[in-house]
Amino acid sequence: MYKDKKVLVFGMARSGIAAAKLLLERGAKVYICDSKAEADFGGALDELRTGGATFCLGEKEPERLVEGMDALVVSPGIPVENPAVVRAKALGVEVMGEVEYAYRESTGLLVAITGTNGKTTTTTLLGEIFKNAGKRTFVVGNIGTPYSGAAGETRPGDVTVCEISSFMMETSSKFHPAVCAVLNISEDHLNRHGTMEKYIALKERIFENCTEDDWLVLNWDDPVTRDMAGRAHCRVGWFSSRNEVPFGAFVKDGMIVYGTARDYKSICPAAEVYIPGEHNLKNALAATAMAMAAGVPAPVIRHTLKTFKGVEHRIEFVRELDGVRFIDDTKGTNVESTIQAVRAMDRPTVLILGGYDKHTDFTPLCEEILKCPIARIVLIGDTAKQFEQTLEKVGYHAWTHAGYDFKKAIDMAFEQANPGGNVLLSPCCASFDMFHNAEERGEIFKEIVNALEGKGA
Repeated sequence: MYKDKKVLVFGMARSGIAAAKLLLERGAKVYICDSKAEADFGGALDELRTGGATFCLGEKEPERLVEGMDALVVSPGIPVENPAVVRAKALGVEVMGEVEYAYRESTGLLVAITGTNGKTTTTTLLGEIFKNAGKRTFVVGNIGTPYSGAAGETRPGDVTVCEISSFMMETSSKFHPAVCAVLNISEDHLNRHGTMEKYIALKERIFENCTEDDWLVLNWDDPVTRDMAGRAHCRVGWFSSRNEVPFGAFVKDGMIVYGTARDYKSICPAAEVYIPGEHNLKNALAATAMAMAAGVPAPVIRHTLKTFKGVEHRIEFVRELDGVRFIDDTKGTNVESTIQAVRAMDRPTVLILGGYDKHTDFTPLCEEILKCPIARIVLIGDTAKQFEQTLEKVGYHAWTHAGYDFKKAIDMAFEQANPGGNVLLSPCCASFDMFHNAEERGEIFKEIVNALEGKGA
């Protein structure tokens, strides 16, 4: 497809590196560009140099490199307003995201999941369902493993389960899953997209190429996603934890079922879904609807729902020390996801809150905190002052500041927690003010927590 073509890959995070490697394997003439110098990457780019890529690193004006290229592949972190993207479009150079490029190089069944919350859990769960069904399965995308890293290995009969972000859909055009889902919509990423209307439109792009042979699964309980059905050109299935649906996965008399209220197949008792909480029941229902649409036998789905133990960094128990349980929810990067985390707390909890500013209104979370057993809050990062002001506005005063010192924040939280309580990291914000990504934030949290000594030591 791109053999002997000149392709500029812009943004050398994990997805950019994976795309460049795949392009080299396909015989393209690859140029890689990033504002960081080569030394900043350690040895992460060595394979690209050995493979023959041309390095354009430390470049502060990447738009200068676009002329003469056949295509520009951008990482999700590069917005479409970037001068290099604007210049490429003006010159008629094809612009595509890493996920779009990977899709073009892959084969087999593609299922894709987007939404504001629950994407990682649902993607991982669905991947386990397909694996348990005996399918060779790749779980990729926004979940942390770049699609490009797997696309070259896919064969007919394989399944790719892809977590999709709104950033990825900014630069898609031909992306076409056979089964896809939009789990829910709440305010997020307005610092990038500007308006909720644009954010919602980008989420809808996941199904814009779907046809009457494909399936779109939507959340019946979310009015925004329910409204999307009228703009779909494919079959629509639903999921709901609260209502019977026209067709899809729902709970009837305590049982997860698939079909209609009168004609359905029983999957398993809702109480036997291993991962706890109503939000995880919704994730299980979404995965059930997608798997059934893809033809997975009900017994396989039943077994997986009863045995799947959840994902790392999402309300993950780390350790107990002096009677205090430490919980890693670094994946709580927006208001709705952190609301789900605080609702899941059944003990007095010290909450570590704050991070990179995505221009979000924190009022709904702060109001929810008043209803939950949040004993104290430790504020960190760029949004600490905003959280302070919002907490004060709703009448919550038990907060302290730890600045940008993550170790100090954890020490303060432990000191303020009592035996029988929790320390919960659920920042409600992205991590870029203090860390490279949310996963790094969670790993460092666990490292610090596992090194803590008891208060009487």
